[in-house]
Amino acid sequence: MSDLVVVVLVLIAGFFTGMLSGVFGVGGAVISTPAILALGATPLQAVGSTLPSIIPSSISGSLRYTREGLVRRRVVLFTGLAGALFAAGGAVVSDRFPGHGHVQMLLTAGLVAFTAYRTAIGGRIPVPTDAEGVRTYNLGAPLLLGIGILAGLLSGFLGVGGGILMVPAFAALVGLDLKEAIGTSLACVGLIAIPGTIAHQMLGNINWFYALPLMVGAIPGARVGAHLAIKASDRHLRLVVASVLGVISIGYGTAELVALIS
Repeated sequence: MSDLVVVVLVLIAGFFTGMLSGVFGVGGAVISTPAILALGATPLQAVGSTLPSIIPSSISGSLRYTREGLVRRRVVLFTGLAGALFAAGGAVVSDRFPGHGHVQMLLTAGLVAFTAYRTAIGGRIPVPTDAEGVRTYNLGAPLLLGIGILAGLLSGFLGVGGGILMVPAFAALVGLDLKEAIGTSLACVGLIAIPGTIAHQMLGNINWFYALPLMVGAIPGARVGAHLAIKASDRHLRLVVASVLGVISIGYGTAELVALIS
């Protein structure tokens, strides 16, 4: 396969990565990681090279959500900054973890499967309510910091944005509605991805042959995804995305398990 073909395919993967980010508030690495792995990246490069694309896609998508008043700034401040502080630590652990990146790929496959499930069930997340059934919000610093720390470690270790954890946590624990949870998570993942990107670059885990096209493709993808999420509630879109992610998780999870054992 020629380099030009690979670049075009990575651009396409970047677009769908950004689109997933905009629709569901996640970093999108659940698409880009297996995509560049299949196109020739090593497992550790697949972990590190996806992080740079999270930053522009997060900015592109979260600006759209911000204009609609769907980003909670207090949550971004506490969760995003806490996540950013711990993301570099996750990257260092990832580089030194046994298995040469295959274990991280297996864990990412598990997260892809979980994201497929979360996507399929849509907004049916139990949310905290008071005695009269009115939604309540928990904006206490300890909770927001705890979510950020876990999301940051996850981001650095697996090369994902952390939104897979933050979206359900913001909805079920903090009390944000689904669109607020998505928009706020998207703003957070950009902050969290910065130190992880720097750490993986210093560790030599970023291959810019893959990272740059992912970044370029993710920007318009995130705008499209945010528009879809804000303007439409499309059940069929959720089911299609969930089905595709489910197939990806099974396929590349099986491949990585075989590679780890052999």
